[in-house]
Amino acid sequence: MSLSRSAETNSDPFSQVLVALGARGVRGTALEAAGDWALSFDGRARLKFVAVTRGRCWLLLPNRPPDEITEGDVVLINNTHYTVASSPEIDPADGMLLYAAPGQDIVRLGAADETAMIGGGSGFADGSASFVLDALPTFLRVDRTSPTAEIVASTLKSLRNEVSGTNLGSSLVAEHLAEVLIVVAVRAFVATGPATNIGWITALSDPKVGPALRLLHGDVARRWTVPMFSSEVGMSRSAFTQRFVDRVGRPPLDYLTRWRMVLAQRKLDMGQSVAMTAADVGYSSQSAFCHAFKRTFGRTPRSDA
Repeated sequence: MSLSRSAETNSDPFSQVLVALGARGVRGTALEAAGDWALSFDGRARLKFVAVTRGRCWLLLPNRPPDEITEGDVVLINNTHYTVASSPEIDPADGMLLYAAPGQDIVRLGAADETAMIGGGSGFADGSASFVLDALPTFLRVDRTSPTAEIVASTLKSLRNEVSGTNLGSSLVAEHLAEVLIVVAVRAFVATGPATNIGWITALSDPKVGPALRLLHGDVARRWTVPMFSSEVGMSRSAFTQRFVDRVGRPPLDYLTRWRMVLAQRKLDMGQSVAMTAADVGYSSQSAFCHAFKRTFGRTPRSDA
């Protein structure tokens, strides 16, 4: 999947990154449970959401106290194993095994359905997930009062119908709805999160750094300099650099190189030649590109072409 040049320039950086890194929906699943129960899930490199549509339960994550989540809550879990349970004290069973069979999208525990949940998410092409996952916290809860709360609620309703139904193409629709829910959950986090959060995703909401990131992602091959960015956003070079570091976590040109190399790795993995990839990400010298790639990943670039 690729965007045209004009579409790429006009889209927002978060959408660009998801497309460029091969983001794909994780199938929607449902859980209905009663009594005493607990299920653990692994920590694959993906963004996963858990939404409670009826009742309440506990969410257990490493290195943080148990979180009680209730009907209407949506939480985003980033690249970590987790447990959902009727009580934090219950030893969990392996939830992955219960959903392992093809088409096994609904699991029912107990004779009633005191608690109902939906899960889903977004995965990434091999080796490219860290650029997104490292810019988000391990856990975030969608604020019910956020501007996107209504979208989350309506998307959840549609996803619940697709997961529990047998309509034509329901699995595919559920997968795409899971992707939508991830995007609106991240959007809510960016809109309501504290300004002290560090990472390129949250920095998109900064009135100075955000426009610079949009310029950078809109034309990654351009020969950008810090004075060019600072002039575009109306700041001095030193003030802009410091603000960028404070919000993104690394200097502007370091971030640019990192994104170029992540993008290059994806292109090479898809079979594009080293020479063409170097030009696509702004390097007129293939040698300079190879040095930058090796500094970033500790190895020289390769391609199948």
